[in-house]
Amino acid sequence: MSMDVIKINPKDNVAVALHPLRAGQNYCVDGSEIVSLADISFGHKIALKAIPKDTKVIKYGHPIGYATKDIKPGDHVHTDNIKTGLKEHQEYTYRSMQMQKQDGNTSTDFFMGFKRKNGKVGIRNEIWIVPTVGCVNFIAEAIAKKAQALLSGNIQGVYSFPHPYGCSQLGEDHENTKKILSGLIKHPNAGGVLLLGLGCENNSMKEMKEELGKIDENRVKFLVCQDVENEVDSALKLIAKLIENAKNDTRTKTPVSELIVGLKCGGSDGLSGVTANPLVGAFTDALTFKGGSTILTEVPEMFGAEQILMNRCKNQDIFNKTVLLINSFKEYFTSHNQPVYENPSPGNKEGGISTLEDKALGATQKSGNATVVDVLQYGQSLNEKGLNLLESPGNDIVAVTALAACGAHIILFTTGRGTPLGAPVPVVKIASNSELYERKNAWIDFSAGDIADGVPIEKVAKNLYDFVLELASGEKHTKNEDYGFRDLAIFKTGVTL
Repeated sequence: MSMDVIKINPKDNVAVALHPLRAGQNYCVDGSEIVSLADISFGHKIALKAIPKDTKVIKYGHPIGYATKDIKPGDHVHTDNIKTGLKEHQEYTYRSMQMQKQDGNTSTDFFMGFKRKNGKVGIRNEIWIVPTVGCVNFIAEAIAKKAQALLSGNIQGVYSFPHPYGCSQLGEDHENTKKILSGLIKHPNAGGVLLLGLGCENNSMKEMKEELGKIDENRVKFLVCQDVENEVDSALKLIAKLIENAKNDTRTKTPVSELIVGLKCGGSDGLSGVTANPLVGAFTDALTFKGGSTILTEVPEMFGAEQILMNRCKNQDIFNKTVLLINSFKEYFTSHNQPVYENPSPGNKEGGISTLEDKALGATQKSGNATVVDVLQYGQSLNEKGLNLLESPGNDIVAVTALAACGAHIILFTTGRGTPLGAPVPVVKIASNSELYERKNAWIDFSAGDIADGVPIEKVAKNLYDFVLELASGEKHTKNEDYGFRDLAIFKTGVTL
């Protein structure tokens, strides 16, 4: 690996700048010299050979678009001379690949988790306050603050999760709210949950109870604010009972096959697909090989790399579900008269990402080489161990909420730009470069930057794997936990009355 420029795949006709490149300077790539014809920012692309107009620009061994003009060796390759090659309608064929197998759950790796009565395992023992409707958000927050004085035993905190929904919603939009809130209520990271309602919302307590089905009434309590004289006092009495029920829960040795980890990337830079995302991919391979589970979401950021995921589906049925996942999201865009293949965000472009294919081919590396075992609808819980695909948009807060509601204990969140984002569950922010890790250390939990400096990815992946197990065992906490950043957003898909 050059210290200045990296060619990711032998087929590539562009390379990525590991440091800012200066016009007129010679740089070595695969033993050959290339002269930069322009100043090129860190993370951006330099042409390694002539790329005639209308021919493919290759990165990661795959096309990331087409040249819009003749590109000379040494040119800066970016949005002014490349365009997407993707189309709104595409045919897919299942070409099954030789895929990684699990080790039969014989791994001796473990973490210390909280075993719940229903057999699920949590990595935290918290009390959660979940509003049925946004009207009681501030009441929920006030209750959470007062309830901290009630903490005892092994209860680690009381947290509320405000959101603006739960009323004036219709159809699928209303169903999404119920499914996400139900998924959070059932999450094993919560030793106890108070479901807090107003009383006149269409997401009524009755509807939520029907959505939840059978529950442990010692673990989940219900309060309708309009039905009591003082909702704060009434809530605190219920929370005291929840704490009493869960305060003596203790961590027990749990096989790593019980661990569920969500995968997400935020604003990327040119190194995200070189360091952070392949690092998480190596983690995925390690965890799924040992019988554990990961969940990949952000469906629009699969566009351009979806065939790679389809080829790793365990059978034709899962392939068909993946095709439906992709096409349904395309229809979601077109039904709102929006382009399917919108360019990457301004932050991604500034970081060196030029097209959606460029973003997708880097982002999907978080899935490693693992077999795709299932495809989950939005709000659906994980039920098969291994790599799962989850329906959700790319929006950071919506996606991490969907991952938590699906059952993820922890979320690995790669970023080349930095973010303070949190979720109902711990979020490990992984910087793609060392400068970001050092500059925004209050946000970032782990650095993948050493990979760009030549440290073997296997070594960094082992460090990440150990970090996650320590996190799951309660020996460490994420920055979002330390600062109390716990975001929640539900996918808005319909009409508001």
